[in-house]
Amino acid sequence: MFGFNLMEMIAGLPGLIIALALHEYAHARAAVAMGDFTPRLMGRLTLNPLAHIDPIGLAMLFIARFGWAKPVVINPNNFRDRKKGEILVALAGPAMNFLLAFIALGVMFFLTHTLHMEMSYGLRAVLWLIVVYNINFGVFNLIPLPPLDGSRILMAVLPYEMQYRFASLERYSMIIFIIFIATPILSYILVPIAQFLLGLFSGIWLVLL
Repeated sequence: MFGFNLMEMIAGLPGLIIALALHEYAHARAAVAMGDFTPRLMGRLTLNPLAHIDPIGLAMLFIARFGWAKPVVINPNNFRDRKKGEILVALAGPAMNFLLAFIALGVMFFLTHTLHMEMSYGLRAVLWLIVVYNINFGVFNLIPLPPLDGSRILMAVLPYEMQYRFASLERYSMIIFIIFIATPILSYILVPIAQFLLGLFSGIWLVLL
């Protein structure tokens, strides 16, 4: 991207806050829509980033490229359809990230291809990092490793007898995450998928605009 420097930190801050806060808001909104009002009672049904951002998790994203937001607490027992509710709530977060990336990329295409506007370095950096962070955050959260969203989706479709075994993996999650950070393993997974999505979104906007 732009290298780890002060300019990137400033330009990337909107993208990180948007990616984290709206990801969690989408979880909360989906849970309420499926019949669980726990997120509303806990003040999470809001677009206010302060309700969703974990300061330490945000700082870790800058320092280690690995961070987190405050997880939305839900009670699946309140869902009208438990399996459907768990899948949709888990999907809502990454889906929001992909939508945000798509919109931000669309703004860039509209300004440059339709209005033929020369964007400033700062504006281009902010919009581009919104795209990058949201795509990466969405793809990362779909990895089927507890407690990521991908694991919740997988848990909802696994036979009951296999759910407990899979959930037990969570005790090793931190070790696995450290391995991901310390090695290029994660890049082999994230980069091809992220590049595919970026190409797909770009292709759609080229057709639309």
